[in-house]
Amino acid sequence: MRRLSLGTRLALLFAGCTAAVSLGAGLLFSHASEQHFVELDQQLLESRLSLFRSQLAGLKGPDELQGRLPALRNELNHQADLALRITGRDGAIWFTSRDGLPGTPPTPGLTTLHADGVDYRSLAVPPDAQTAAQLTLFLDITHHQHFLQGMQRLIWLTVGLSALATALLGAWAARSGLRPLRQMGQVAASVSARSLTTRLPVAQMPEELAELATTVNAMLQRLDDAFQRLSAFSADIAHELRTPLSNLLTHTQVTLTRPRSLEEYREALHGNLEELQWMAQMINDMLFLAKADHGLLVPGQTALALHDDVDALLEYYAPLAEDNQVQLLREGEALLQGDRPMLRRALSNLLDNALRFTPAGGQIRVTLEPGLRICVANTGAAIEAAALPRLFDRFYRVDPARREGSSEHAGLGLAITRSIVQAHGGSIRAECQDGWTRFVIELPESR
Repeated sequence: MRRLSLGTRLALLFAGCTAAVSLGAGLLFSHASEQHFVELDQQLLESRLSLFRSQLAGLKGPDELQGRLPALRNELNHQADLALRITGRDGAIWFTSRDGLPGTPPTPGLTTLHADGVDYRSLAVPPDAQTAAQLTLFLDITHHQHFLQGMQRLIWLTVGLSALATALLGAWAARSGLRPLRQMGQVAASVSARSLTTRLPVAQMPEELAELATTVNAMLQRLDDAFQRLSAFSADIAHELRTPLSNLLTHTQVTLTRPRSLEEYREALHGNLEELQWMAQMINDMLFLAKADHGLLVPGQTALALHDDVDALLEYYAPLAEDNQVQLLREGEALLQGDRPMLRRALSNLLDNALRFTPAGGQIRVTLEPGLRICVANTGAAIEAAALPRLFDRFYRVDPARREGSSEHAGLGLAITRSIVQAHGGSIRAECQDGWTRFVIELPESR
């Protein structure tokens, strides 16, 4: 079954509400009108009945009635739709002004009766001390009933026409009101990998849809950013892997051009192994970053004395620093909850990066400050301010003369460091001033 559209549902809802309100108002008016007629009939019958009772005061039997009939008939002739019946205590009829009247009501009071296609409102009064006769007045209310029936037909006609008109107007109003949704659908349908820059016009949206449009635009912006990063990442991967693969192919082809000694084959295999190890490491780093992008890095929560780990790393890099005539220092202490292997890898990347760019006679300083603030600083050439935010991009190198597919550094270390810091709920930034380049890590104290 085909589902109803939102516009059709709104139109039917408007029509149903209008029909219900119209029907309720019509029924209320009909009931009020009927009660009004009942009150008018009762007032008329009571006034006429009081007159007839005064004319029949002291009546003891049917023989005494003959002399009073002319006055009764005269009063009845003044109102053609009124009829009178006089009966004795035993139920015998003494007088009836009209034939075809319904039977006498079993109980006194106002009653609605029906006889020979005519509706009557009757009012009966039992005998009392003044007269031995029971008086029953009958008022023909057929014209009242015709009026009420006509009004009921008018109510149903009004309900039907109101529902139809409201359904049509509701459909038009719903279609006009839902136009922004159709625009959103058109924009969504036009979105593709080649047109992620399309945005919804938030300023033209109703207040109820403005927030949704803003959310959709933010989603499109995130998709655009993710697609751009993915495209750049794919291009960088191809760019980085092209040279080592070419080196492997060329080296292997040259080796196989002629027979060689066992030692030459061994050297060729060692050369290929170095390239393969570098490629394997880069692939592992890429997988690590992919896990970070999908929120799959869940660091452990171990109590760490971070200054001990920093000292161990500085001891590991001490020989290389000594060869490069670089001084390594650590200042301060820090206790935190975190993942030791991840944090050591992040700090190791920062130290390795600092050693590569610190000139001879320079200094590398690791500062642990209160509030879990870690600063790795090194002396050296200044980095342009525009390049500082990009230092954490994948495959980015400040040196424009870098060799493609370098087997030493692929440009993923700082990106991995940022992923580790963010997995711990912290942040990292790069600063460069006064001849020092600083990488500042801030971690939350709760960890």
